[in-house]
Formats: sequence, C-alpha cells, structure tokens
Amino acid sequence: MTRLSVEMLAADATEPITSAGNAQLGIAVLAGIAVIVLLITKFKLHAFLALTIGSLALGAFAGAPLGATLDSFTTGLGKTVASVGVLIALGAILGKLLADSGGADQIVDTILAKAKGRSMPWAMVLIASVIGLPLFFEVGIVLLIPVVLLVAKRGNYSLMRIGVPALAGLSVMHGLIPPHPGPLVAIDALKANLGITLALGLLVAIPTVIIAGPLFSRYAARWVDVHAPENLIPQRPSEDLDKRPGFGVTVATVLLPVVLMLVKALVDIVVDDPENPVQKVTDVIGSPLIALLAAVLVGMFTLGRAAGFGKDRIASTVEKSLAPIAGVLLIVGAGGGFKQTLIDVGVGQMILDLSKNWSIPALLLAWLIAVAIRLATGSATVATISAAGLVAPLAEGMSTTETALLVLAIGAGSLFFSHVNDAGFWLVKEYFGMNVGQTIKTWSVMETIISVVGIVFVLLLSLVL
Repeated sequence: MTRLSVEMLAADATEPITSAGNAQLGIAVLAGIAVIVLLITKFKLHAFLALTIGSLALGAFAGAPLGATLDSFTTGLGKTVASVGVLIALGAILGKLLADSGGADQIVDTILAKAKGRSMPWAMVLIASVIGLPLFFEVGIVLLIPVVLLVAKRGNYSLMRIGVPALAGLSVMHGLIPPHPGPLVAIDALKANLGITLALGLLVAIPTVIIAGPLFSRYAARWVDVHAPENLIPQRPSEDLDKRPGFGVTVATVLLPVVLMLVKALVDIVVDDPENPVQKVTDVIGSPLIALLAAVLVGMFTLGRAAGFGKDRIASTVEKSLAPIAGVLLIVGAGGGFKQTLIDVGVGQMILDLSKNWSIPALLLAWLIAVAIRLATGSATVATISAAGLVAPLAEGMSTTETALLVLAIGAGSLFFSHVNDAGFWLVKEYFGMNVGQTIKTWSVMETIISVVGIVFVLLLSLVL
C-alpha cells in the first residue's frame, strides 16, 4: 500500500504564487472553503459564483497577488472545461436520447417484467446502474422516480425497499465511474489512466452498490415506512410515443463507450507497445471523446430513429440536452479554477510537508480530504475536484494502478454523508415524501455506506494489485 514519504513528494513544476508558511496556508484553505460553504448555504448563491469568490478569498488569505490568483483561477477553469467540457456535453446528449426515445423505459419495463418479489430490489439496482452510466445524478433521479413510485404502488412494496437500491445505483455511478464529471476531472488532475480507472471502478462499484442498495434497503424499510406520494407520479416520456427502441440495442448503445474504453485499457495492458497497430487503433477509439461521440452518433439511429424521430426531432433533442448542462459546466470549471488556485498557492506541498511523517496511507488521506470537503460544501463534484487538486502531488511517482485507486478513493470520499447542504438531499426528500429525519436515516446513511465500503474495497485492491 502506498504511504506518504519524502521520496514520493515533491512539488509541482511551478513555484507557489505566495511565500506564505504552512500555518497561513492552512488558515487560507479553511477560510476559502468556509467562504464557499457560507455563500452556498446561507446566502443561496450559485455554486459557480461561490467557487469563484472562494478562490479569490483563498488567494487573498494566502497572501498571493490578486493578478496571480486570477491567472490561476482562469487557467484552472479553462483547462478543466477544455478537458471534460465536451465529454459532459456528449454524455448529456446520450442521456437525453435515451430518455426521450423511450429507451430508458424499455430497459426498465423489460427488467421489471422478469423481476418478481424478492428480486425486485436487485432489478432496481441493475436498472439504475445501467441507466446511470450516461446520466447525471439529478437527471437519473428524475428519470427513475416515476418507475420507483409506480413499482412501489402497483406491487405494494415498501418505497424504501425499491427506492434505496435505485438511489445507490445512481450514486455509485456518479461518484466512481467516468464519464461523470467528478471522476473525469480527478483523472485529468492526477494524470490517471481512464481505462484502468474505469475497470477498477467497476470492480469497486459492484460490491459497493450491492451492500448499499439491496442489502441496506432491508433495514431502511424497517426504519422508515413511507408510501409513494400520489401527486408525484408524472407521465413517462414513452407514453406519447408510437414505438420505442428494443431492449438489446438500447443496452448496447448505453454500454458502447464503456466497452470501447475497457478494450483500450485491456490492449494497453496486454500489448504495451505504443507502436503496435492494434494499440494505436484502440488508443483512438477508446479515448473518452471518440468513445462517447461514437455512442452519440450510434444512438441517433439506434435510439432516435428507432423511436420514429426524424432529423428535426433528433436535432431538437440534441439542442434541448445542452441547455441544462450550462450550470454543470460552469460549476465544474469553477471547481477546476479553485483546484488550480489551491495548487498554485502551494497547498499540495503543504499537505506533503505536514503529513510526510504520518503513517496514513495516501489513499486514506485522499479519502479523508474528500470527506471533509463533501461535508463542508455538500457537493460531490466540488469535493472530488478540490480534493484532486490538494492531493495531486501524491500521484507523483505512483504506478498507473495506484493513481487509478487514488482517483477512486477521492470519489468514494466525495459521497460521504449527504445532508442539508446537498441539493440531492432535498431532491430525494421531496420526491419520496419524507421529513428531514427520515431522509437522514435512509439517504444520508446510504451515502455514508457507499463511501465507507468504497474506500474499504479500494484499500483491499491496493493490497493485491
């Protein structure tokens, strides 16, 4: 297991933009995060503005010149949007095609037709995990809630027994599996291999989602007994369609980018020769941009055309998919700016200086940092981006596998104990008709289980790989 040491260390290639000592830098980090938390929670400011102001506050408290702080923030924002912005857009298009074509409903209906009784929670976690691959968490919730409520009502199931597995599937995908924004940014910041991270992420995700989903839902159903709110069962998208794509082709389309990226990772491991023609081809088709672009282009035919969409309808679907992600892109970009500011004021090196004599594994330290930021800001994406910036120096000298596990440790930490400062907390509370206490007993505990189980499996993998 990788441990912190003087040899691992060393700093970024650039000199810090301030000569502040470790104590001042520590205060600056706390102050910057406090500003972000206060602006988001107390003043209800948009996370993009809060991260921007928090970055400026961080630089000011660290004693950095305002111009240098602005350069760091804008550089980080630009690099982050350049590296993941197109991927987020492509993922949004694929998700919109999946929803509007009725493909998501086809997956749901096919699996539910074969699931009965005790197998229903397992069916729900499978549905959520498959649909959650190309969708943002909030979009996935909106898409799956009608299914959860209908299944619970028609089958006379406990809402928690059905809902918790669905939420667990979505949350695990969001925190651990690219092409979701958080993991993508962490992979870029730590220079990790996307294919290896995806493969190891799936290894961690499968047992994690089983424990936090179907298994935990048994206890959640005992702790909280609520019924599906009658007024929250909206119309499903496919009810207005004359036809919709088949189950097999829909699943194949959703999994296409994952398969392409995994093939690239496998060839990189087996062949390990950049000049090999096969590896050259898989390096191209398995890159995130090409893999997602291929899935979108294929989806226009396998999903859009199969649902009877003409050229205009497909163009309209693509256009409508991009508008809602503007806020996501700005938040992710500002998070990248905050991350770069953290790096440039020397916080990463400060962490190494303070912790070089600790016996804490680097993976556990990364998880703890992500947990702290998650609890403070309420955002898994902000926690992932900020933690990746803080622990980036730890990745120096790590192997490809160790770097991938570092990304997953951060992702697991970013999901820890969602509470009242998290938009997802309120989304789940309102949709499921629960009060705050019930939401904490179910949703918040489930998120904590995902985080803890996730880091446990990450640490176990680090012992054998």
